[in-house]
Amino acid sequence: MPDEKKKILKITNLKQYFPLKEKGKFVKANDGIDIDIYEGETLGLVGESGCGKSTFGRTILELYPQTDGQTMYYGRTLDEMAPEYMKKTINDLPNLRTKYQELVKKREEAEAAFAGLKEGDEKTASVHAAMLEAQKREKAALNDIANIFGGFITVKDTAPAQKAYLAVYEEALKLRDLEKKRMIADSELEDQKYLEKEGSKKANVASAEAALAAIDKEMAEVNEKLVGLHAEIAKLREQYKDDPEFQKYEAYLDEGIDLARLNDKEMRELRSDLQLIFQDPYSSLNPRMTVGQIIGEGMASHDYIKKKSPRLQDKIVETMEMCGLAPYFIHRFPHQFSGGQRQRIGIARALSTDPKFVICDEAVSALDVSIQSQIINLLQDLKEQKNLTYLFITHDLSVVKYISDRIGVMYLGNIVELAESQELFDHPTHPYTEALLSAIPTTNEEREIVMLEGDIPSPVNPPKGCKFHTRCKYCTEECTMITPELKEVRPGHFAACHHLLNLED
Repeated sequence: MPDEKKKILKITNLKQYFPLKEKGKFVKANDGIDIDIYEGETLGLVGESGCGKSTFGRTILELYPQTDGQTMYYGRTLDEMAPEYMKKTINDLPNLRTKYQELVKKREEAEAAFAGLKEGDEKTASVHAAMLEAQKREKAALNDIANIFGGFITVKDTAPAQKAYLAVYEEALKLRDLEKKRMIADSELEDQKYLEKEGSKKANVASAEAALAAIDKEMAEVNEKLVGLHAEIAKLREQYKDDPEFQKYEAYLDEGIDLARLNDKEMRELRSDLQLIFQDPYSSLNPRMTVGQIIGEGMASHDYIKKKSPRLQDKIVETMEMCGLAPYFIHRFPHQFSGGQRQRIGIARALSTDPKFVICDEAVSALDVSIQSQIINLLQDLKEQKNLTYLFITHDLSVVKYISDRIGVMYLGNIVELAESQELFDHPTHPYTEALLSAIPTTNEEREIVMLEGDIPSPVNPPKGCKFHTRCKYCTEECTMITPELKEVRPGHFAACHHLLNLED
C-alpha cells in the first residue's frame, strides 16, 4: 500500500486469549498480530475455519476485551476524544518511566541469553520465545507512554510537561462535550427546517440557529486555547532539540486513540465510527423489530437524530434505498425477507451511523452464489460512495481476490503472509498460502494440488517455533525451534517463514 495512504488503524502485538476451566490454560485465538489498515482500502483476511479471523475482527472493535497489545485508531484525535487513559498516563509519568526502564533491562538480558546459546541447544525455542516476549513488552510500554509524551519520557523533571499536558486534557474534555451538544443542536436545527418546509406552525428555525451559533462560538474559544497550549508544549520541546535521546523518542508521538485502553463509555461513543456486518443474516436481526426500528436504532442511540424526530422515517428510507431496499419494507419484520434481503438490512444497519471502518465478518458465506455477487457489488459501490474502509473476513479465496486491495493470510492466530491481492496470487511465498491457493477449484487439470497433512494443532498448546511446521513439507530443525518474524520479502509483500517460496520470480 502506498506510503501516502493514511492509516485508519495500526495494530501491534494484538493478543486474544480465552481462559479455560483448567487454571493457567488459555485458547490463544490471536497470538501477537501486527498489521496496518489504510483509509479507503479493503483488507481481506483468509484462513481455515478456527484460525482466529472472526475473533480478530471482534477484538479490534473491543467486543472482546483485548488481552494484550495496542490498537491505534486514527479516525479521531486525542484532542477530540480526550480519553481517560490520557489523564492517568500524564499523572503517572514518573512511575511509568521507571517501569519502562525495568523492561528495557529485562529485554537486554533476554537478548544476551539468546546470543549466548550454542547451536543445537535444546533451550533455543524457549529462550527465543522469551526474548521475543521481552521485546514486545518493552515496545508496548514505550508506546503507552511515548505515544502521548514523546521525548519527555527521557526528561528528569517532568512537572512542566505534565502541567501543560493536563491543561490540554481539560480543554479537550470541554471540546468533547461541546461536540456532543453541537451534534444535538445541529439535529434540532434540521428538524426545525423540516417542519418549516412542511408548513408547521411549531417550526422555530431562528431559535435553533441561535443555539447552534452559541455552541460554535464556545467551541472556537476552546480551540483557540488548545492552539495556545500546544504552542506552549512545542516551546518545552524546543529546549531539547539538540538532545539525541529526546529526539529518538519523539518519533513515537502518535495522535491516534488506543482502543484497548478506552473505558466502556468511551468505546460506546466510538461505536458509530466502527461497525460490523455479521455472517448470519438470520440470527443477527431482532425478529421482534421492524426494518425501520432496526436501522433507526443506531441513529437515535448515537444522537444522529432523535427518536421522535419528524425526519427519522425519511432518513431510514434514504439508508434503505442506498442499500437496495424498497421503502415499503420499512414496517416489515425480518422473517418476511430472503437471505440476501436480510443481509442488505444488516448492511443498512451498519451504515446508519455513517461509520469510517466496517468489518465484514463472512458477510456473504451464508448466501447463495447468485446472491453473493450482488452483495459484493453493493459493498464495493458503498465503499466508493461513503469512502469506507473494510476488513473483509472470509475463507473463500476467489471472493477475497475480487474485493480486496490487500490480503492477509492467517494461521493459528498469526498473520503468516500479507500482500496486495494480485501479488499474493502471483507470488505466494509462504507454504500455507501455496496450499490454500492450490485448493481453489479450477478446470486446469495440470495444476499441482498441494496437500496439507495432519490436523490444525490446538490453539491451547500450539507448536513451538513456527506453528505451521507440523504440516509443512519444507520443515527443518530451525522451524521447530525459532519463531519466524513477519518481514518484507518483496516490495509491499510480507511473510513469516524460514523457507520462503517463489522469491526468484
